[in-house]
Amino acid sequence: MKILFKLVCAVALLGTLALTLAAPADAAGATPSASASASAQAKPTIVLVHGAFAESASWNDVARALRAQHYPVIAAANPLRGLKYDADHVGALLASIQGPVVLVGHSYGGSVISAAAAGKANVRALVYVAAFAPEAGEAAVDISARFPGSTLDATLLPPVVQADGAKDLYIQQDKFPAQYAADVAPALANLMALTQRPIAAGAFSESVPAVAWKNVPSWFIYGDADKCIPPSALGYMATRAKSVKTVVVKGGSHAVMASNPKQVASLIVEAANAIGAAARP
Repeated sequence: MKILFKLVCAVALLGTLALTLAAPADAAGATPSASASASAQAKPTIVLVHGAFAESASWNDVARALRAQHYPVIAAANPLRGLKYDADHVGALLASIQGPVVLVGHSYGGSVISAAAAGKANVRALVYVAAFAPEAGEAAVDISARFPGSTLDATLLPPVVQADGAKDLYIQQDKFPAQYAADVAPALANLMALTQRPIAAGAFSESVPAVAWKNVPSWFIYGDADKCIPPSALGYMATRAKSVKTVVVKGGSHAVMASNPKQVASLIVEAANAIGAAARP
């Protein structure tokens, strides 16, 4: 019996030694998982805010690229009910995050992040992805009126009237790929059409009294074939916000985060690195 007990102990010891040897340590002596955890803690949290006719999964490939570099990522659910309501919703999320944040918005989500980040000291950078960046007191419809060329209206279904009188807008599914995601793989573009979330029509007419890009550095990326927000409008907003860097994707559609996720993720990482460098003495 004693011999059996000794054999069991010997096997257990050998197993422990084998596991220890199989887990390579980095230069600091930490295992890869511990090192990755420490790296993530040292990086800002990336908050991704989708826009109209989209949902959080529209960021999937961007989020995957950021997570591969150990960034903490939150793909926020944007209610799409009204600019103030949506900004308050995202603002509450921002207030719950400890440490610096890089806040990213797509499409109408740009209006939301502009308002949500106002007064939030932990938001250190803004990234606009084919997104509105309105001035204080300016609505999305004001920008669209100043820069005609969007073909979105012709692709919308008749509004769906809710019990509270809100009018929900959807893009016709058969027209969604060409209008919204012309450079996205057809299978994914069709899936995006099926899973699109409606926006309350009134959201496009709302404005807010303060916008964060006045005080927070911003980065812009958009496609030169965007049919929802004219590229001329996107370029104007980038210049007005004194964009640190503006990337124009040749042939890029409105869904540039789905068609060119690596370029979008790369710009977000640039913004994250920039605020990290600014924080170092």
